[in-house]
Amino acid sequence: MGDLLGVAVLGAGHMGADHIRRLDRVVSGARVAAVADPDASRAKEAAAGIEGATVHTEAAAALDATGVEAVLIASPGPAHEEALLEAFARGLPVLCEKPMAPDSAGALRVLEAEAGLGRRLAQIGFMRRYDAEYRRLKALLDEGRLGRPLMLHCVHRNVSSPPDFTSAMLIDSSVSHEIDAARWLLGQELTSVTVLRPRPSSGAPPGLLDPQFVVFETAQGALVDVEVFVNCGFGYQVRCEAVCEAGSARVGDDHGMLVTTRGAAGADVPQDYLVRFADAYDREVQAWVDATRRGRVTGPTAWDGYAASVVAEAGVRALEVGARVPVELAPRPGLYAGGGR
Repeated sequence: MGDLLGVAVLGAGHMGADHIRRLDRVVSGARVAAVADPDASRAKEAAAGIEGATVHTEAAAALDATGVEAVLIASPGPAHEEALLEAFARGLPVLCEKPMAPDSAGALRVLEAEAGLGRRLAQIGFMRRYDAEYRRLKALLDEGRLGRPLMLHCVHRNVSSPPDFTSAMLIDSSVSHEIDAARWLLGQELTSVTVLRPRPSSGAPPGLLDPQFVVFETAQGALVDVEVFVNCGFGYQVRCEAVCEAGSARVGDDHGMLVTTRGAAGADVPQDYLVRFADAYDREVQAWVDATRRGRVTGPTAWDGYAASVVAEAGVRALEVGARVPVELAPRPGLYAGGGR
């Protein structure tokens, strides 16, 4: 096992357990060296059968475990800032699921801590950058054949929301993916947010403002709109259409097998993000492992994580006040110059 990158996975819930499976069975060049979760039985279950993996209830203990050379953070968002700072203190490269921190103040502290090191250690888990369709759309836009992008039309639908889901979480949990995807696809910062609230769906829990319609403006005059509907009832759907001066391109329409029988045609609709973006997660983690083994850090940066937090916070404010809210970013540290979108 000495030739394999030893990874400590923090969090053994839905996302963490899937990453543990991925590192153990799918990704090459890495092994699960430690698992940490406050629920000891859940951590033991996630690590069961993995040779050499130690189990912990404290994140710091997992980071200090024998053989740990890198960290994958899949714990709930409020634990991310402390885990990132602990990893930085040990010089450990990190793949951190979004959000980098639950608020912009915490995200700025992480950003400043990494910038103070003078080198990158963190990659933030915006997996859509690794989805095959999104990558083709990015390449097409960068090529310039369709001309200047004018608008992005986005759809983000879930079957149902968790019991504790709030109206603000439609933006800072769900739409945060569109925030990063828009910045990356367009190569522009988002400068303002407006949130429109149609009459809530009868399928939404009482008090939840679902769906919502979010509009972003960009630094170079493009518009991005997002329909977010987290209790649509029928499936998990993510789509994005770029409308440019000389054409348009859309991704997210064709997933699953089309079956035609008895005068009707139908296709499976994925029921959650781990199904829809399974290949993207595999590609993301493999790219992180490969880069880490070469002593490099690639992918979305701490600046991307910070920018997403600031934009999402502005979006929540726009939801609350019912008006357009500007996005105000701190100065960009030189460590992230020339990249990060």
